[in-house]
Amino acid sequence: MTGQVTSADGTVIAYDRAGTGPAVVLVHGAFTDRAHPILRTVADALAPWFTVCNYDRRGRGGSGDTAPYAVEREIEDLAAVIAAAGGSAMVFGGSSGAALALTAAARLPAITKLALWEPPYHVDEGAPSLPGDFAERLETLVAGDRRGDAVELFLVEAAEVPPQVVAAMRAEPTWAQAEAVAHTLAYEAAVLGPANALPTALLATVTQPTLVMAGDRSPGWLAAACRAVADGVPHARHRVLAGQTHAVAAEVLAPELLEFFVTA
Repeated sequence: MTGQVTSADGTVIAYDRAGTGPAVVLVHGAFTDRAHPILRTVADALAPWFTVCNYDRRGRGGSGDTAPYAVEREIEDLAAVIAAAGGSAMVFGGSSGAALALTAAARLPAITKLALWEPPYHVDEGAPSLPGDFAERLETLVAGDRRGDAVELFLVEAAEVPPQVVAAMRAEPTWAQAEAVAHTLAYEAAVLGPANALPTALLATVTQPTLVMAGDRSPGWLAAACRAVADGVPHARHRVLAGQTHAVAAEVLAPELLEFFVTA
């Protein structure tokens, strides 16, 4: 079933809901929305055991967007989805969505368990470190109707995609989809925080049982970030999934989430 909920600032947030049982909310990352095949497959896999809510973050898919943006508004959006799901929920976040879920968990006691896939924090010299003006540069490009250039900037500086690869990507049919959400890339930069530095103080305040996962085929800096997050959260455990890149396979991810949400 498809539903909508109104966030604290009046923004309408769209979500899909399936299954019965304790609530699980899925939080996506950059360049996507609740229609992403990985999220849909995970939602279907968890639905026999849980009420799964898979929502569009603001500015994407069927959700609205209200200026000015602030990370606190996104936390309120997640809180509204959790309220619609029954008042408390276990939460999964992927990539920058993991950073959002982690930030929200420190503020929302309604989040009862937390599962994270490769939050992209800068913890070693091999990691990309976002410059202080990164969000402003993205906003300037979008305001100048240079959405493609904003996408390229994000891919090159935040995701370490080589410029020649990005040039080839511009000719792909999916490039138009990336440009359509270019205005939300500054949101991702805000969620990750200044220089996407590890939020050490915040980690210490996350009291929920937490599972931090990484793939053994992902870049080493992402693995280091996951270890650091797991070390910093008081009740966290760390898992490395064999054969997985940052684009984790749903059929590998779903059983890990099921085991954690059922038994942790």
